[in-house]
Amino acid sequence: MLARIYKPARTAMSSGSAKTRKWVLEFAPASPREIDPLMGWTSSNDTRRQVKLTFDTKEEALDYAKEHGIEATVQEPHKRRTNIRPGGYGENFATNRRNVWTH
Repeated sequence: MLARIYKPARTAMSSGSAKTRKWVLEFAPASPREIDPLMGWTSSNDTRRQVKLTFDTKEEALDYAKEHGIEATVQEPHKRRTNIRPGGYGENFATNRRNVWTH
């Protein structure tokens, strides 16, 4: 069995970090998906593809994979840029701004 261990990235639609703190073990597809000739739906006989296991640390995920004989590859997460400006939208209207905010 092949699997990959990774830390999910945040979604493109949010700036928050929900669901990005845990490590995920996800199995690689064992067989390709097939198109049903009658309905046109895609399907697969591979049920492991539906399983996603979450772990608090990378070491826990690697230990689980080793215990169960799963060959896993680890994808390290990308580091977040540190040049994020503090404050938010309300800072545009603060009375102690250095520059005048205009339209």
